Amino acid sequence: MSATLAPRVVVVSRRSELDELLAQHGTRAAAGYYLGRRGRDLAEVAAGHDALQAALTTVGAAVPADWRRGHADRDDLARFPFAAEDVVIAVGQDGLVANVAKYLDGQPVIGVDPEPERNAGVLVRYPPSAVARLLPAVAAGRAPVRRRTMVRAVLDDGQELLGLNEIYVGHPGHQSARYLLSTPDGRRERQSSSGLVVGTGTGATGWCASIARERTGGPSLPGADEPALCWFVREAWPSPSTGVSLTGGRLGPDETVELTAERERLVVFADGLEADHLALAWGQRLTVGLAERSLHLVEPTVRG
Repeated sequence: MSATLAPRVVVVSRRSELDELLAQHGTRAAAGYYLGRRGRDLAEVAAGHDALQAALTTVGAAVPADWRRGHADRDDLARFPFAAEDVVIAVGQDGLVANVAKYLDGQPVIGVDPEPERNAGVLVRYPPSAVARLLPAVAAGRAPVRRRTMVRAVLDDGQELLGLNEIYVGHPGHQSARYLLSTPDGRRERQSSSGLVVGTGTGATGWCASIARERTGGPSLPGADEPALCWFVREAWPSPSTGVSLTGGRLGPDETVELTAERERLVVFADGLEADHLALAWGQRLTVGLAERSLHLVEPTVRG
């Protein structure tokens, strides 16, 4: 932390489901009618909203009076000016930590779970009440921080994208994508598939785990802080011009997979956030491998 500037706590959150329903339907009554037609109860949605608001209030009260404050909504993360001395508190589901990770460069992140009875708590490891004791420890460099591996995709024009869980490359309409795939061992194959997924050990608990469960003899999934990635081709289609022999593997330090777009535009996005994406024009090349940056996540214990 800077010796001349007090730390800044940046609280990251997203609109609750109730907020989104009210933006769409205008009133609680209209939102309740909409939910009722779909077999859901407005009371459940309102309870989630209240839990989030209570967590945000508790977190806000825990910030020392002489510290600076900021707030970023998930939809505005790409435009938020994070600073080196920031302490980031993500209040919400595990995915919110992944959403903010790619915009940081070493700032410590505290994940706060407003609804522990609903969330898995893989990345949001603390209740709101823990923030008051955590912040002084984080500022003093005494908090238990785990560096979680991240994945990086780079276009041949220099544009790049980072992810905490995984990076996806495929057709923007999720149709069959056509491309040339190159692996670290020098093999190349033209493919038509539902896309390429390159994941970290953190992502190995989600999308990559789902893909791995459906396959036999696939690559082993890395640990959260292991300097390794796993990659999978989804639903490769065999034809006279496309193959299915390169469908999965692992990447270590200095290893990459390369993908060259053929015939059509492809998109690249990280951690399910499609709004923040790169686009590959026909003939452009994308390289995916380990990121130099890592997520500095404050964690109470070390977990796999």
